[in-house]
Amino acid sequence: MSDSTSTIVAGQEEPLPFRESYPTEAFPMSHLGFEHERANVLGVRISAVDMDRAVNITDAWISAGNPGYACVTGVHGVIEAQTNPEFLRILNQAAINTPDGMPMAWVGWLQGHRNMDRVYGPDFMLAMCKLSEERGYRNFLCGGDPGVAELLRESLLHRFPGLKLVGTYTPPFRALNPDEERDLVEQVRDSKPHILWVGLGSPKQERFMAQYLHQLEVPLLVGVGAAFDFHAGRLQECSDWVKRAGLQWVHRLMQDPKRLWRRYLHCVPAFLWHIAWQFSRLRHYPSERS
Repeated sequence: MSDSTSTIVAGQEEPLPFRESYPTEAFPMSHLGFEHERANVLGVRISAVDMDRAVNITDAWISAGNPGYACVTGVHGVIEAQTNPEFLRILNQAAINTPDGMPMAWVGWLQGHRNMDRVYGPDFMLAMCKLSEERGYRNFLCGGDPGVAELLRESLLHRFPGLKLVGTYTPPFRALNPDEERDLVEQVRDSKPHILWVGLGSPKQERFMAQYLHQLEVPLLVGVGAAFDFHAGRLQECSDWVKRAGLQWVHRLMQDPKRLWRRYLHCVPAFLWHIAWQFSRLRHYPSERS
């Protein structure tokens, strides 16, 4: 018996038009007119966008009905990509790769992207839920600890009463076995969401999206990590000035030191070291999509 849990919400209104099949490769952004500028942050192609631009791009992508995934990337993801070419490729093939942390925006500004600003994962999720309420997009929640997706569903519906949440799924911490994989694919295909939110933490959620992109047949998968816990009420948000100062990692560390201290002890110095090399032009960090 599977140790994953799931919920499908019945009785939804007639769904919006939905493509029944997809090509074997996701459409490149440039082929659909959705190409946008990107900053090069240690070889990771971070979208040079602000919140409004990110929402507009993803709205157009969903309306086109082609499969793709969105990454929400900060310092942790960028540093993970330095020693993992596969993960770097996954990030750089995203339909949109938003600047989750202020350091991403600061690097973009220094590279001439003056309109680039932080697109924080939990805030992006709320903005897309608001858009979904207006457009009638259907949403599916996949991730979190047992019970978190259900708490998140209640929280989002309280905030957005007209939001269509068509299912939840809590995968095990290990890789899905064939039966669980088949169960997830069937549930997602049956519920036909336009957006599938993935809250598994980085880099697991990005690998999940790349692996299941075409099997799930969803126009857009979005990896938002801790947004599940924030909006479910399990983690507390910090003040806006802490976010704008680039110090939110300190707030996160204080809430969950046992799990996060090793990550930040490694990531923060490593990022400062590598970004100094990049701006000195003594080391190259190519960002070609492969």
